[in-house]
Amino acid sequence: MLRIAAGQAARPTEEYLRFAAQLGLTSVQFNTPDLPGNKRWEVADLVALRERCESFGLRLEAIENIPVEFYLNSMLGRPGRDEEIEHVRATIANIASAEIPVLGYCFMPQSVWRTSLTPAGRGGAVVSGFDAKVAADPARRDEVLVARRDLRVENAKDSWTAGSHIVSDLRISEEEMWDNYAYFMAGIIPAAEEAGIRLALHPDDPPVPELDGVGRLFRSVDALRRASKIASSPAWGLELCLGTVSEMGGEAAVFEAIDFFGPRNEIVYVHLRDVRGYGDSFVECFLGEGNYDPVRVIERLIGVGFDGFLLDDHTPLLVNDSPYGHRGRAHAIGYMQGIIDALSRGGSEDAVAHGTERRGDASTAVSPASATGAS
Repeated sequence: MLRIAAGQAARPTEEYLRFAAQLGLTSVQFNTPDLPGNKRWEVADLVALRERCESFGLRLEAIENIPVEFYLNSMLGRPGRDEEIEHVRATIANIASAEIPVLGYCFMPQSVWRTSLTPAGRGGAVVSGFDAKVAADPARRDEVLVARRDLRVENAKDSWTAGSHIVSDLRISEEEMWDNYAYFMAGIIPAAEEAGIRLALHPDDPPVPELDGVGRLFRSVDALRRASKIASSPAWGLELCLGTVSEMGGEAAVFEAIDFFGPRNEIVYVHLRDVRGYGDSFVECFLGEGNYDPVRVIERLIGVGFDGFLLDDHTPLLVNDSPYGHRGRAHAIGYMQGIIDALSRGGSEDAVAHGTERRGDASTAVSPASATGAS
């Protein structure tokens, strides 16, 4: 059943869990939760996390991302990756034993980059942006904001850390990175299949060819298709970040991804966020003012049979907002709740049942030439 979860928290605080419950949600997700272990996570800690959520009447839907140090050598193809893979396999088995059904992950050794964090949003809301020219300028290296979940910034919503590059002075081609991904998948997919857990891949954000000398893989819908083919397993799926796919080619790319991966049951869950602009230059924004129409997108998800959960992400920081961004997140969650409620009521039955468009036929909105996005 299509639903919304609160997400992206690191700790199961009473504030976070009550927030989810007060918004009428029934489930939550965590992004790189603060758990013991510098190589792997253990069952007892994962069970405690799940039971903490359940004590508030909430289901733990997924964990998104293991710490980067758990598998950095695997991403870079360096010695030590086989030992890492064994620990990741154990972590996967332990997550499944703790009855947590999904592990989201990325394959971005340079993480997520932004080049601005300013009150450039509607009404002066603070939003992040990316400009490839700034990112490529060595003289402005220290201005680059890197998402560092391993270096959490207390009282900051998204842990952007200026100049804190994860790896430096490396040159790794895109094809080398593809080899590294294939090697990693060959090691962990059997563990996921045996445990009965879904692995959900996040696309590369920003979707550019390289960052600081390291190739980026998942920067087009075609590249995501290639990833699916490499894994070739029902355990493989997408953590479909629509903001990142929107960066690839706007609404056309979003529709292409939904139409391809949805019927294959490869969309595990969805980050419903958006941007204005595309891969080389874009800025985050409120839902409804970006590249795609959220109503059309949710209709499309329903139409392909998606029955997972939607998640807010990278929400604008509103006036007097909290470090977690409660105000911005509540706006995004309420926006999604309103769309889903409206689609489930009179006047939109056909759209809910068949994913048809409110404004025109979706089949005319996507062309093979325009839908692939950045490559």
